[in-house]
Amino acid sequence: MSRPSINRRTFVTLAGAGTAAAFGIPAYLPRIGEAADTLKIGIVEEYTGVYAGPAENETAGFQMAVDAWNRRGGVMGRKVELVKEDCQNDPGVAAQKAHKLINQDKVAALGGTVNSAVSLSVAGVANSAGMLFIDSGGHSDAVTGASCHWNVFRTCHSTWMETHATGYSLAKKFGKRWFLITPDYAFGHALETGYKDVLAKVGGTIVGNELTPLGTTDFSSYLTKIDAAKPDLVIVLVQGDDYTNCLKQMNQFGLLKKYPVGGPQVEIEPLLGLAPDSRAGYWGIEWYYKSDLTLGKGNTVAHEFVAQSTKQFGKPPTARNCFGYVTIDRMLTGIAEAKSLDAVKIAHAIEGARFTSIFNGPAYYRKEDHQLMWPMWLAQIRPNGTPGDKYDLFDVIDMQPAESIEQTIAEKEKVCKLGYP
Repeated sequence: MSRPSINRRTFVTLAGAGTAAAFGIPAYLPRIGEAADTLKIGIVEEYTGVYAGPAENETAGFQMAVDAWNRRGGVMGRKVELVKEDCQNDPGVAAQKAHKLINQDKVAALGGTVNSAVSLSVAGVANSAGMLFIDSGGHSDAVTGASCHWNVFRTCHSTWMETHATGYSLAKKFGKRWFLITPDYAFGHALETGYKDVLAKVGGTIVGNELTPLGTTDFSSYLTKIDAAKPDLVIVLVQGDDYTNCLKQMNQFGLLKKYPVGGPQVEIEPLLGLAPDSRAGYWGIEWYYKSDLTLGKGNTVAHEFVAQSTKQFGKPPTARNCFGYVTIDRMLTGIAEAKSLDAVKIAHAIEGARFTSIFNGPAYYRKEDHQLMWPMWLAQIRPNGTPGDKYDLFDVIDMQPAESIEQTIAEKEKVCKLGYP
């Protein structure tokens, strides 16, 4: 696939996404006295607890984007620096850390998180302060739906996109009687709502839905109900360490041999905590380092990102690395194009701007709700990886364009009122 011709705006976009120049010879040389004029970006993440692994990988992506911009001279002549805080997977703590970053550290904008409840908490604080916040990895529909704000953007897919990118395929392949294992907080409830919509359209039924607390280690009381329900498919909605524990115990109970399993998303991080005989099923994935269907054959930017990330961190990047990189790259692109730290000007610079990045096809943060519109993929687990690469765990089999899996603008405008000042 040949590369398209580019104008100045597209060139800036591609540079921000990590062109050869961005990954190559450093262009940024610190100047005497520069520290006082550093542009600080506040990061709130779950560095402890069930989502620590994904949070660390998002942060690696954040840092790669910062490093790329600093090699090119920073933003508005200022070196960029991350100021990181651990929210401990707690929305209340997250609010406190967001206030600290804004009031004490004097950050210019905020990024993160993994936990959807935390994302909503930080979004509320940022909105009160009139500060830009890009939610890198919290999927709950509310972020770009009923709880949307003019200053809040989301990079990862919404739960609606995840369920509708996978639900129809799963129903067609396995049947329409589903048993759900659902995390009992905003993320899980939003996924449940999305799958109920899919089942209503295909004439399916939820034959069981077990709500599980975040951080559950023993799933036995939930899993023992599956046999009585006799589902066509077990849908696992829990993530992170909870996903690892759930699949491990499903295998111990012999359920993986009796029932197909799948769900809206799976990530490399929790799969690495499973033995090969516990890795199974068909899942939505949001990005993958080793597939032309996710990266694009002619996308040298994406392939260079994978190569440098692998070299720098000793392992290939995950979807979380992608979320982190795109989040900070677009944030800094918005600041550079607005030539201002005014959040309203930055938000207008980001929304609607189409860009090519480290995945297959162009993307944009939709103007009406600030959701990143980019494809999503379906993959079958490859339990043993491939020779010489234990991370190569996905066989990507399908891609769904964003516009076919997200709610329409008319539907979103019924619940999302950005309310610019």
